[in-house]
Amino acid sequence: MSLYIHILACAFGLGSWVAINGLWVELPLIVNVLPEAWDLPSYLTVIIQLANLGPLIVTIAHKLCPGRLRENVVICVVLTIGVLACILLTAFWRNTTVLLGAQRSTAFFVLTFFLALVDCTSSVTFLPFMMQLPAKYITTYFIGEGLSGFVPGLVALGQGVGMFKCVNVSQALSNFSQPGDESFVVETQYLPPNFSTEVFFSLLVVMMVVSLVAFALLNRVPRTYELSTECLVHKSGPVESVSGGLDNPAVSDPKTKTQEDDVRDQSRPLVVKPFYSCCELAFIYFMVVWVNGATNGLLPSVQTYSCMPYGNMAYHLSAALASVANPLACIIAMFAPKRSLVFLGVLCLLGTGFGGYNMAMAAMSPCPLLQGSPVGEAIIVLSWVFFTGLLSYVKVMVGVILRDQSHNALVWCGAAVQLGSLVGSLIMFPLVNIYHLFQSGDICNTKCPL
Repeated sequence: MSLYIHILACAFGLGSWVAINGLWVELPLIVNVLPEAWDLPSYLTVIIQLANLGPLIVTIAHKLCPGRLRENVVICVVLTIGVLACILLTAFWRNTTVLLGAQRSTAFFVLTFFLALVDCTSSVTFLPFMMQLPAKYITTYFIGEGLSGFVPGLVALGQGVGMFKCVNVSQALSNFSQPGDESFVVETQYLPPNFSTEVFFSLLVVMMVVSLVAFALLNRVPRTYELSTECLVHKSGPVESVSGGLDNPAVSDPKTKTQEDDVRDQSRPLVVKPFYSCCELAFIYFMVVWVNGATNGLLPSVQTYSCMPYGNMAYHLSAALASVANPLACIIAMFAPKRSLVFLGVLCLLGTGFGGYNMAMAAMSPCPLLQGSPVGEAIIVLSWVFFTGLLSYVKVMVGVILRDQSHNALVWCGAAVQLGSLVGSLIMFPLVNIYHLFQSGDICNTKCPL
């Protein structure tokens, strides 16, 4: 029974962010089809931030009607919306409409909003539901949540990316041109990948359905609310000795206490909550705002401009491997936590350095450094992987630090996460789509100086 619930908890966590993670790793193929082309990621970052309306509504409902909002009903509705949105995305993601005199990917944007609404709302509903189960299943749920980024990344690596070829295409000079008067232009044609985008989106549908079924089965599991003293008080507190005496009367009876017990009690370390000064807390919150602004807004908006000049394969590997690096960094943080602020500051600085390189290559688009060189392609891919991995580790550890401070500190951490992500997205959107500071190119027609 325990293994059965572990499997269900993992499958349930898989549905938390699998849809949006799947969209990001599939962008290297989508940007070649939809009219927004290289500007598409900057639109997605803003749409995802708008989808935080879902968690806001849930939070307000909890405040106005405490105890009346049922998480299981909300989760069922949310996952059903996610399944339907993925199905519709499979069928209509290519559909465009004319808006403000230009072709726009209206269907793709609307469905992306609903998928983002599902994933953002899962952050404030899935975990409270899991808290109804014994604590040992929470870790399994987080493993499933990590797989929501890992699995789409592996699927995208198996999908591959279509190679391109440069072909001469004839164009008539006018409607009255004679045979032989046409001109020739070079066009980039992309060969199909191992399986289509529609198949990839269908796999997302399957994963969302698996998560929905897992939730339905978990909802039928008998609730066993297990209270643990380690969840309620510090191990060094007086309540532990009282509860320990209830479990083992010998502990509370001084007559039965041996000398060995006295030595063990004296050698037990006193657990003291670390105290951070105002300056240290300000630095921690600065890291929260900066890291989330960089990873959720600033850099994703220009990933196409930093990677596409090196070829579709470089963009594909950067997106897929970065998606895999994120959960791996979280797993490393789980088994090798380092709370030193100096250490986290160094990692944040290193990750920012890699992010600065990515931004610099985007600014130099369509002619970045080492374009057309295998070394340049390898560097940009590794830069994106290290940027994502290092800052993901920092995000996890600052969250752990603030969680151990107080519930209020964790609330402000969530606010700082949303603030950084929103500011990063809003800064980049006009720079990319209004002022056009980043230039796209064509692999076959762009002539860069040596």
